[in-house]
Amino acid sequence: MRFASYETKGRPGLALQAGTGWRGLAEGDAGFPGTLQTLIERGALADGAARLASAPEIDLDDVTLLPPLSHPEKIVCVGLNYRDHSAESGFAQPDFPTLFGRFNSSLIAHGVPILRPRLSDQLDYEGELVAIIGKTARNVTEAEALDHVAGYSIFNDASIRDYQFKAPQWTPGKNFDATGAFGPCFVTADALPPGCEGLTLTTRLNGQVVQQAPVGDMVFPVATLISILSSFLTLRPGDLIVTGTPSGVGLARKPPLWMKPGDVCEVEIDGIGLLSNPVHDEA
Repeated sequence: MRFASYETKGRPGLALQAGTGWRGLAEGDAGFPGTLQTLIERGALADGAARLASAPEIDLDDVTLLPPLSHPEKIVCVGLNYRDHSAESGFAQPDFPTLFGRFNSSLIAHGVPILRPRLSDQLDYEGELVAIIGKTARNVTEAEALDHVAGYSIFNDASIRDYQFKAPQWTPGKNFDATGAFGPCFVTADALPPGCEGLTLTTRLNGQVVQQAPVGDMVFPVATLISILSSFLTLRPGDLIVTGTPSGVGLARKPPLWMKPGDVCEVEIDGIGLLSNPVHDEA
């Protein structure tokens, strides 16, 4: 199943892909099943899909797309999770995941501009797979971990590099407003290979491939990340795990390749979709 979150006339809506088109309902419509966040929290994705299957057809170009989930409790990001990226960044490959947090105030949807802040011109791209937790996970084994995934989407963890490295913790450079592109849709785990193994992630800047790697190249796969994270915190339905980026980031290039106004950055994962965002200067 494939869902898209949207807004129309100030009302949140949810759409289900049906064949080559979409069917959707918005809050206040008869039969509206709730937001994607609500369905995941209730374990009711199948019920929501059943309701949307008979909903009116909609054109996603006529509504405002939203991030699949706009208010997750936790957004846990993983750094240095591809060996080539660790090497190009000058870091020894860690034997424990490098973890940092994003806040939902940084999230934007497919098609919404990534903003280059007034404080810096070092705006970098990072295409990533994101796993969305579907049921509470605490102290789960790797063998059990994927049973706790509701589905997957795509993330561009756009980073302000000079602010990322102002301190040992990366939080400032990873949380500027309008830098966390997320979408365009949510694909349920049963529609994809376990842990998305076998899929390929590609990032393009102005049509040119700048990153490309199999998801299977991750040092810590999705199941391992969930097991490790759940050993010290409780993962809840709707939490995001942004699983890391492969080599090819702008920081590592000579000269550095920073995103600038007028650019378009695309992140594509086969089987999930294509996340595309223009780049604008902050007003």
